[in-house]
Amino acid sequence: MGQTGDKVRPSARMTPSKSETAPLTVWLVEDYAPFRNTVSRLLNGTEGMACTHIFATAEDALRSLKTQAKPSAILVDVGLPGMNGIEFLTKVREQAPETRVIILTAFEDEDKVFRAICAGAAGYLLKSADATQITSAILEAHAGGAPMTPSIARRVLEMFSRMAPAKTDYGLSEREKLVLEKMVEGLTKKEIANVLDMNFHTVDAALRSIYTKLEVNTRTGAVAKALKEKLV
Repeated sequence: MGQTGDKVRPSARMTPSKSETAPLTVWLVEDYAPFRNTVSRLLNGTEGMACTHIFATAEDALRSLKTQAKPSAILVDVGLPGMNGIEFLTKVREQAPETRVIILTAFEDEDKVFRAICAGAAGYLLKSADATQITSAILEAHAGGAPMTPSIARRVLEMFSRMAPAKTDYGLSEREKLVLEKMVEGLTKKEIANVLDMNFHTVDAALRSIYTKLEVNTRTGAVAKALKEKLV
């Protein structure tokens, strides 16, 4: 590999005429030569795509990014010699914000997935993805989507589910929750008493307890907190 990476000549049928739309240009950053060659052939054999540069290291790709036309997309492995794929992704986002960077790797542990997403990855595919999944992912990412291998997508959903703040009910009793629900619906104390078949004074006591537990001083404050925190 030279500092500017290897230029890959697209297949003859991929060379557009002046009247045709130029293909999506894709760079590939992958240190394992057999896989690198397989993917580049796949891309150059796909209508509407051209793998124009391949690199064994992130450093070589970044050097080319400074002097060459920015590609539509970059496929990059996470585990590279020297700078890893996630560090590379961050630098590409700085130098070529319009280029969509898709992780194509064997790593599927949550830490790497999470770090890649936070760094701005346009997609995350495993190397077990077939030809159609890889080419479709490039098209989807170019169109603004976020393609992921199904198993990775499930992991992402699980991660964000665990990260969601725990819902709290502030120790509200079942009666207080019912009263709060009716408050949110806009019912007066008298109407709440009638609907819930409660004594007016019982409703009034429940309201005072709700205010104390929610740490608010008004009905409006209680309703606003209930809606914001989805307490009912």
